[in-house]
Amino acid sequence: MIDETHDAARASWVASANGHRDFPIQNLPFGVFAPAVGEPRGGVAIGDQIFDLAGAVAAGLFAGEALTAARAASGATLNAFLALGVAQRTALRRRLSAILAVGSADEAAARPLLYAASGCTLRLPTAIGDYTDFYAGIHHATAAGRIMRPTGDPLLPNYKHLPVGYHGRASSVRPSGTPVVRPRGQTLPAEATAPTFGPSAALDYELEVAVWIGPGNALGQPIPIGDAGAHIAGLGLLNDWSARDVQRWEGQPLGPFLAKSFMTSVSPWIVTAEALAPFRAAQAARPAGDPAPLPHLSDDADQSAGAFDIALEALLLTPAMRARGEAPASLSRANMLDLYWTPAQMVAHHASGGCNLAPGDLFGTGTISAAAPGGGGCLLELTQGGRNPVTLPDGETRAYLQDGDEVIFRAQASRAGFVSIGFGETRGVVQAAA
Repeated sequence: MIDETHDAARASWVASANGHRDFPIQNLPFGVFAPAVGEPRGGVAIGDQIFDLAGAVAAGLFAGEALTAARAASGATLNAFLALGVAQRTALRRRLSAILAVGSADEAAARPLLYAASGCTLRLPTAIGDYTDFYAGIHHATAAGRIMRPTGDPLLPNYKHLPVGYHGRASSVRPSGTPVVRPRGQTLPAEATAPTFGPSAALDYELEVAVWIGPGNALGQPIPIGDAGAHIAGLGLLNDWSARDVQRWEGQPLGPFLAKSFMTSVSPWIVTAEALAPFRAAQAARPAGDPAPLPHLSDDADQSAGAFDIALEALLLTPAMRARGEAPASLSRANMLDLYWTPAQMVAHHASGGCNLAPGDLFGTGTISAAAPGGGGCLLELTQGGRNPVTLPDGETRAYLQDGDEVIFRAQASRAGFVSIGFGETRGVVQAAA
């Protein structure tokens, strides 16, 4: 629901928020931060500052449902907050917007509760019990299928009937900025008859959106598609780092394993479903001849407003570029509208067999690629499996990532008449194999 918190004319007394690329007062994402002195706690990003929720509770700035939500969001994880659902999140958002707006009577009490984000350490926002990665980017699935299966249909028969996914490794999910140690694994070199073990020579990134689960469901109780959107607390950015040479050898017949379990990077801020209300969009119409979703995945409201218009970008900063003080080079641009399935369809299908989702669980959408040439959301696509390296603006080339390379993800949600909001960055520097 769009309300006063989305008003483009609303400004904040936190000066850095006004015109901020990611965190104006119209956003107010939630995360967990550790100040230079003190324990990790829940906070809200506002410009280049973080508003301390525990301190605001202690200062008596909340009441009613907003107080319930603020208390739940004040600890070292946001799981209890995400479990509350839409009504309490909305109440807290409206109260936070009022506190931080120009002219607020609470400015004097709230100002001491701000911390400079640059002086804080950002943590994972939840204790992630489970992580599931989907494969919902149809342009990526098609391009990758052509590389892996050059003859025949690049999409397997099930792709357009259900949101394909696999259970990932929750223990190796890390916040932005955590170094990415090049994994070791088994590979089958070209023309070899036996595998070898060693550092991956085909390390890749995957440009994805993180979907954070809010209220869960009981074991054995599916989530109807019409209710699935209410189980999505918010979105973020996700890099599904992938060792392509390891993946090729180990992935048959059960799919990803060690090629992806070594590291997954996520942005530390959860941009709530409420903040994203102005940027909802209709799901792209299915091409003629595509099958209609089965009843457990079919909902008119979800099809009319269950997608999100969010522009995505992946950038690369090489050691040479860093040494010269240059800006990172853009590699990939896409939009969340390029997904074949909506986040709600992912939730409904995941729970349709009785699987219990829990507050703070994490989904990845799968790599999001644009249909246009050069729109691939990973190097596998951009280099045709490493055969055609990309050339960077400084003349360097990359088939896959090299040690010292830094991959950066950014995103922006924009719509005429509303203030654009972002997600912050997801960064990771590749380190040599241990």
